[in-house]
Amino acid sequence: MKTANGHEIIQLFESWSPKKIACMENDPIGLAIGTLNKEVTNVLVTLDVNEEVADEAIEKGCQLIIAHHPPIFRKLSNLRTDTPAGKLYEKLIKNDIAVYAAHTNLDVAEGGVNDLLADALELVDREILEKTYHEYLMKLAVFVPDDYAKNVRLALAKAGAGHIGNYDSCSFSTNGQGRFRALEGADPFIGDIGEMETTDEEKIEVVFPQSIKNKVLKAMLNAHPYEEPAYDIYTLAVETNEMGLGRVGKLKQPMTLVEFAEHVKAALNVPCVRVVGDMNKKVSKVAVVGGDGNKYIHAAKRSGADVFVTGDMYFHVAQDAQSIGLNIVDPGHHVEKVMIKGVAEKMDQLCRNEKLCVQFMQSEIDTEPFRFI
Repeated sequence: MKTANGHEIIQLFESWSPKKIACMENDPIGLAIGTLNKEVTNVLVTLDVNEEVADEAIEKGCQLIIAHHPPIFRKLSNLRTDTPAGKLYEKLIKNDIAVYAAHTNLDVAEGGVNDLLADALELVDREILEKTYHEYLMKLAVFVPDDYAKNVRLALAKAGAGHIGNYDSCSFSTNGQGRFRALEGADPFIGDIGEMETTDEEKIEVVFPQSIKNKVLKAMLNAHPYEEPAYDIYTLAVETNEMGLGRVGKLKQPMTLVEFAEHVKAALNVPCVRVVGDMNKKVSKVAVVGGDGNKYIHAAKRSGADVFVTGDMYFHVAQDAQSIGLNIVDPGHHVEKVMIKGVAEKMDQLCRNEKLCVQFMQSEIDTEPFRFI
């Protein structure tokens, strides 16, 4: 095992929850406080960052906090240390504790907040509720001398090109002849300076998502024998890597709405829930959005969900849901706490795979501001 730098840890985190998939405009994600350019041995994972959480991080010897809710949500006009927020920032900076926030990108990510909530509710046959991100496929066509085509195909496959559904290493080849003349200053792999050359070549075509374009091109150029490879690259009108907010799935067995409400309470560890709808009605298809899901009631209805699990439901939005026949179970915003255990376990495994000596600690501070009597 080797010691880890903060940048290495966040690079692993962003390998599955990248900032580019965030779905809120100007979402204040990423490094919020401190620096990642340091050795990190202990990381605290938390839903929120308040002064109690900062004290917990200090007590546990943490150099980094990974949080879901950004500690600086709006731009600062000053940094006074005689305010609650200022005292928090001062404490974190004085103790050299960096804070990294993953907000709506963690909501959207596979294995993120909404998948963790769906896991807890034991939903099967799951789909995305509202698509918020996609990439376009790109195609590379490269011309390679016959004897080197296999090596180039292998390099492209290793870089991730040619992955289609449940298949990888997909490519298409056509054979033909390439012609060229090397000019003064060239260092031709085949042929002589000033002489026309004709050689048997294979045209290799592969597709890949646009996010790995640079990786694919680098792999091709490194494997290609020519000084100046000939290739075409273009964007296709085909979407891939679709991701989005919320999940829709089915219960293993239908329940009445009141039974499902009790199931939500137990599964998400909350003392009570607010319910909209006929308590005796059977429900089997469930939509879920962590946090505030008020604007997704119509998406939930379009998905065919019988009940929508989300927090912070407004009075008039609840009435709107009632009018369109959508049942609601509101367990509150704080159920996003499922990310603490989920992120800690995933990051622990990723770091173990990379042989990085880092301990991920789950915050034990209850940041739920409401009390129920």
